[in-house]
Amino acid sequence: MSGDGKVSGRFPGWGPVLLWGYALTMYIFLYVPILILGIFSVNNSAIVAFPLSGFTLRWYRSALTDPVLLSSFRQSVSLGIVTALISTSAALLLALAFRHGFRGQGVVFHLILVPLIIPGIVSGIVLLVLFGVLGIDLSVWRTVLPAHITYTLPFAFLSLYPRIHGLDPSLEEAAMDLGAERWETFRRVTFPLIRPGLVAAGLFAFSLSFDEFIRTYFLVGTQRTLPVHVWTMLVETLSPEVTALAVLIVVISVSCSLTGFVFARR
Repeated sequence: MSGDGKVSGRFPGWGPVLLWGYALTMYIFLYVPILILGIFSVNNSAIVAFPLSGFTLRWYRSALTDPVLLSSFRQSVSLGIVTALISTSAALLLALAFRHGFRGQGVVFHLILVPLIIPGIVSGIVLLVLFGVLGIDLSVWRTVLPAHITYTLPFAFLSLYPRIHGLDPSLEEAAMDLGAERWETFRRVTFPLIRPGLVAAGLFAFSLSFDEFIRTYFLVGTQRTLPVHVWTMLVETLSPEVTALAVLIVVISVSCSLTGFVFARR
């Protein structure tokens, strides 16, 4: 009880302990499964289970020499690159338009962000019905690409918008006062300032497209991307090659995200 007659509800020393315990629990929940996945990917056993049977890299060699898997990997990489280029370019144009302002920009801003709140399974079903009504055959480039662009565009836009919105307009005004045309001002002043943000947005969009499964599964048809191929392998049989593939996907995604984070902080 405190000096003014009120009961103190404080527990000295327990706050940091509870916070550290909570953080540790979250880290264990997030990263221990990935660690176990990595262990199984180098386990010299055809069964994905304990006990371990020794160290081997044959599951990686088997995965990287499978022609079907390599075709799926190339499909995912190509799709991710094209998606990143288109969504980042569109996000750049939108961010530049918002910088100068236009009628109805509040409505347009919220419409851009709508894909963020639509569940992937709902988006996949809606697009599947739409393409069916339009008579468009399902394939990577006809149906999956538009779905990936609409999915990654809001993320690319949110990555670029703060950087472009925070540019000092006096720099561009000074360049135009010195005789530079609008395109030259953009090329020599604006673009170098926003280039790190563009690279970060592009890498983020590539990572999202490379990992996307739900929308792709509904719209890919008979073709395969890497996540869809991994799902097919899981359905057919739980092979150790799947664990090796999962580790490779995690490494590629984390590498893209970290590289984008480094560029975003420049």
